[in-house]
Amino acid sequence: MARVFNFSAGPAALPQPVLEQAQQELLDWQGSGTSIMEMSHRGKEFIGIAQQAETDLRELMAIPQNYKVLFLQGGASTQFAMVPLNLCAPGNAGNADYAFTGHWSKKAVAEAKRYCDVNVAVDTQENKFTNIPVQADWNMGDAAAYVHYTPNETIAGVEFGWIPETGDKPLVADMSSSILSRPIDVSKYGIIYAGAQKNIGPAGLTIVIIREDLIGHAGPQVPAMLNYKTFADSDSMYNTPPTYSWYMAGLVFQWLKKSGGLDAMGKVNHRKAEKLYNAIDNSGGFYRNPVAIDCRSIMNVPFILKDDALDKVFLEESKKAGLVQLKGHRSVGGMRASIYNAMPEAGIDALVDFMKQFQTQKG
Repeated sequence: MARVFNFSAGPAALPQPVLEQAQQELLDWQGSGTSIMEMSHRGKEFIGIAQQAETDLRELMAIPQNYKVLFLQGGASTQFAMVPLNLCAPGNAGNADYAFTGHWSKKAVAEAKRYCDVNVAVDTQENKFTNIPVQADWNMGDAAAYVHYTPNETIAGVEFGWIPETGDKPLVADMSSSILSRPIDVSKYGIIYAGAQKNIGPAGLTIVIIREDLIGHAGPQVPAMLNYKTFADSDSMYNTPPTYSWYMAGLVFQWLKKSGGLDAMGKVNHRKAEKLYNAIDNSGGFYRNPVAIDCRSIMNVPFILKDDALDKVFLEESKKAGLVQLKGHRSVGGMRASIYNAMPEAGIDALVDFMKQFQTQKG
């Protein structure tokens, strides 16, 4: 069976070379006679795999030495609780600033409210999450323990083109859908966290990059499994980690390095997004993207057809053309193309060609 172009928002497409290497190593990893899935996480083989993955990630992102890299479970959604439990502990400020700019930041706000006083510094619900106000228009608190934002919202397709300035308050970012898509300055952040299933690897792994001075402040009531110190002190092996997902992430990191690193990946991703947005904007209104141009996502591109009645036909015919998982989220409607790192330019070209043909036939 021929592989399709998979535009899923997550779990998302993986690079074909990574899948091929994993296939080759599935039954026998490098002559060990066992699969990665069968290895002890405390054996020298897997410890070597884990250490190499961290080394490669540190190199790709130029992570400073005063940051720990944690390989955890629970998805980014668990981080919605871990962040306030660790940063709003007794003795710290009991409140935090949150930017509410989409579906996932909404969930982060709701969870944080269980553990600390949340000040919503900016809220774009009224505009249906289609824009991001400049920071001068935010209502920032004076004594917040940290500032949290979601740089890219997968459902609305809205993205920050800038990094919030937070002074001495740690900036916390849910980068699940934008990590590794281009270079970033890690030193501007206190905590970066990301679920793996978009740009890192298969579902099951969560990566946390945390400045060391933010570790060790959880109160005594915080469970060990929700305390960053637990994992920082044990090299992320306090309990059995998601070993196969960790291994796969390591293969993705190696693929990124071979592909030219994040500078090269950023250029490709911007080029892919530009092709798709141009097709939408030059369609004469047959396709429309509702997001303000200055905060359009380069990872998740929602678009609406001129007539909702065409949606079903578009999805049926695009699937026949080998273009799958294009249905938009129910809260937005229409279509959504998630074009993470593993989506090749050929996939974008195929989608654009299909969109033009569909418009000619149905317009």
